[in-house]
Amino acid sequence: MGLAWLRRLAARVMAVLLTGSLSYAAAQTHAEVLPVREVAPGVFVHQAPYALALPRNLGFVGNAGFIIGKDAVAVVDTGGSFAAGAQLKAAIRARTALPIRYVINTHMHPDHVLGNAAFADAGVVFIGHRNLPEALAARAEAYASATERLVGPAAAGTRVILPSETVDGVREIDLGERRLKLEAWPTAHTATDLTVLDEMTGTWFLGDLLFLGHVPALDGKALGWIALLDELKRRPAARVVPGHGPASAPWPEAAAPTERYLNRLVSDVRNMVQAGEGMADAARTAGRAEAGDWALFDDFNARNATAAYHELEWE
Repeated sequence: MGLAWLRRLAARVMAVLLTGSLSYAAAQTHAEVLPVREVAPGVFVHQAPYALALPRNLGFVGNAGFIIGKDAVAVVDTGGSFAAGAQLKAAIRARTALPIRYVINTHMHPDHVLGNAAFADAGVVFIGHRNLPEALAARAEAYASATERLVGPAAAGTRVILPSETVDGVREIDLGERRLKLEAWPTAHTATDLTVLDEMTGTWFLGDLLFLGHVPALDGKALGWIALLDELKRRPAARVVPGHGPASAPWPEAAAPTERYLNRLVSDVRNMVQAGEGMADAARTAGRAEAGDWALFDDFNARNATAAYHELEWE
C-alpha cells in the first residue's frame, strides 16, 4: 500500500463522513420545531408566510394547526412536503406526548396535504371531504413532480396519502372531553372544502374558504364560494383560522376581504362576457382593481379570472 493509495482512501472516507453529516444536518433542519401560536386553550396554529413553495420554506405556505384533547390530538392540514409535516409533528411533540389520532385535510391543495406522509403512523386516521380521495388520486403524480421541482431535495419522502375516512355532511370526533365538528361543503374554493370547529373554544378552521392578505385562489366555483361565505357568516364563532393569513381572526368580519375580491372578479368577468370580450382579456384585466390589496396577486389572479370566465360565460 503506497502513500497515494492511503491518501485516496482517506479522501473517500472523509467524503462519506461529510455526506453523512450533511444528510443528518439536513434531516435535523427539516425536523426543527415549527413556530406555532396558541390561539385558544389547546389550539395551536402555524401561520405560513405569503410565499410560493420554495426550498427555503419546504413548501409550507398554507396555515396548519393542531388541537389537543384529554386523550388525543387532531391535526388540521400538514404543509406542502414530508419535511414540512415533520416540523409540524415536532411542534406537537414539544407540547404533548398524547397520541396523534386524526389528521384532517381541509381541501385537496398540495400546500395543505403533502405533509400527511410525516404522520403516516399506525393508528392515525386521515379524514377529508367525500370528494377528496378521487381528487388527490387524480393529482398525485402531478403534485409529486411539482413538489420536486419547486422544493428540490427537501421534497424527499413526500407522497400523497389518501384519506382513510371521509365526511359527507357533518361528522363529530372526540379527542377526550373535546369534540370537533367536521362539515363538508358544496363546491366553493374547491370541490373538497371541509371545515373544523373546536366546540370547546369556538375556534373554526375554515381552510381556504377564507384568505386574509394572500389573494384568494379559485379552483372551484366563484358563485358557490360567495354563497357559502354568506351562509357561514350567519354562524357564530369566537375566532376563525384562515387557510392563509393571520393565525386567528374575528368572525364574521374576516370574511369581508375574500367576499369583496370574489364579487369584484365576478362583476368584471360578467361585464366582459356581456361585452363580447374573450378569456384572454379577462385573464389580463378582470379583478385588477384589487391588485394593491393582496400579496401574490399576479401569481393567482389571471388563473382566477380564467376559472371565473369558464363558470360565467354560459350563464
